[in-house]
Amino acid sequence: MATYARPVERLISELSKLPSIGPRSAQRIAFHIVRGRKEDALGLAEALREVKERIKPCRRCFNLTEQEECDICRDPRRDASVICAVEDPYDIGPIERTGEYRGLYHVLGGALSPLDGIEPEDLHIAELIERVKREGTKEIVIATNPNTTGEATALYIAQEVEGLPVRVTALASGLPVGGDLEYADEVTLGRAFAGRREI
Repeated sequence: MATYARPVERLISELSKLPSIGPRSAQRIAFHIVRGRKEDALGLAEALREVKERIKPCRRCFNLTEQEECDICRDPRRDASVICAVEDPYDIGPIERTGEYRGLYHVLGGALSPLDGIEPEDLHIAELIERVKREGTKEIVIATNPNTTGEATALYIAQEVEGLPVRVTALASGLPVGGDLEYADEVTLGRAFAGRREI
């Protein structure tokens, strides 16, 4: 027998599928939505529908966009000779907030993790190499997370571009090992960018 009405149980079940949301957090969020204003709940539902219908990956860098190319790729003021490779689209926000980086991006779609079945062909590494060749990139800044999978991904990319006329750098120390860029503050991330090193 269900503890709550079927729609509430379904909402809790759906919310608990989100990352970092356990059953208790899902229940708290569900009851917040139930107790809240109907307009707020419908606004959330509409935002979810809109993002699933309108958002797609940028054909050039795999950032999220409504158009064929994202705003960053289309911005003529960006330095097109530098590409910053990140694991996920949400890594771009913290880097942009530093104000230290004015180049382009390339979203890899994760990090290499053979134990989890994530191989090079599962990521956008081949597309990155192709961009470097096609666009005459002078530098790749590898901004993967400072953990085992991020480091392995950085080393793999550096090996893949060996022999090409491109400088490969990584963010300087200052980022905690085992941490995620998503949680880094702008000052730490800005210093890491300013002190990036060759791989």
